[in-house]
Amino acid sequence: MPRLIRSATLNGYVEVARSVGLDPYRMVAAHGLPAACLANPELRIPMTAVARLLEDSAARSARPDFGLRLAERRSLSNLGVLALLVREQPTIRKALEALAGYMHLHSDGLRLTMTEDAGLVTIGLVVDSGRPLPIRQGVELGLGFIHRSLNQLLGSRWRPQTICFTHAAPGRTDAHRRFFGTNVEFGQEANAIICLARDIDIAVPTSDPAIARHIQQYLDTVAPRPNATMRDSARECIYLTLPSGLCSADRVAKHLGVDRRTLHRHLARERETFSSLLDSVRAELATRYIGNRDRPLASVSEALGFSALSAFSRWFRNRFGCSVSQWRASQGRAATAQRNAQD
Repeated sequence: MPRLIRSATLNGYVEVARSVGLDPYRMVAAHGLPAACLANPELRIPMTAVARLLEDSAARSARPDFGLRLAERRSLSNLGVLALLVREQPTIRKALEALAGYMHLHSDGLRLTMTEDAGLVTIGLVVDSGRPLPIRQGVELGLGFIHRSLNQLLGSRWRPQTICFTHAAPGRTDAHRRFFGTNVEFGQEANAIICLARDIDIAVPTSDPAIARHIQQYLDTVAPRPNATMRDSARECIYLTLPSGLCSADRVAKHLGVDRRTLHRHLARERETFSSLLDSVRAELATRYIGNRDRPLASVSEALGFSALSAFSRWFRNRFGCSVSQWRASQGRAATAQRNAQD
């Protein structure tokens, strides 16, 4: 099944596209999306089509900050009813936990994570589109939205320490630094916002926990969490544990509360194996990472859980039928051909 996302993710697209010389309705039609997605925020549309639309919009307009331009028009209200739950939480930490717990209402391909170490909290955004494709603009839109939402809740008291992106830096980064108002680093291991732990324990001035409980009860009644399959749960776990170098069938099974044989049995029922899932996730992430030509292949190899660069190179050639350099060259030619065909 394709990963879907609420069409609210394209709120403001018409205005931003026109501001950079694009015809928004022609663009969405070219990517197989209905024109109604630009007016109705509650449609469920394919994540892959949205990702390609944003990348194409940035390329054709020569605006590498296209995703941030969309994010500038974002507020919590873009989450629909979920926004009510988020903004009534007593602290930013609780607001982020609520957003992470009910993210499936917005998209089944997005995950929000939080880890804490030595007084720093890393708020990570995981994008699982289900297939390899560029997602630079979508990631920048996503992190930009989270940043704007937290700023909306706390105002000047929201002060992130660092913004991290896995993709390469654009030619100029002034738009990114102006938008986030802090240090922005590219070519990192994760797409994330890093902040002080004490900053997310600040009370939200307008919150009402009683209202939050009522909204949560309502959401649980009218929009219950979908029953994730073992395949979906295992795939998500692989995404999260690959960079640690500790991703294995045993560890994923333990994380899911089953033994290895039970994991394999459930995956077999869904016509999957642990190896096929691992290979699929690696392929999706590999194409994103190597799109950043400034990122050393040794770093890509490590992020995908390979013990050595030579092992990654062999896997890549077996998976894609070519070397990394050949793949990059072919992608460049394909992108040029696509732009020429649409002109």
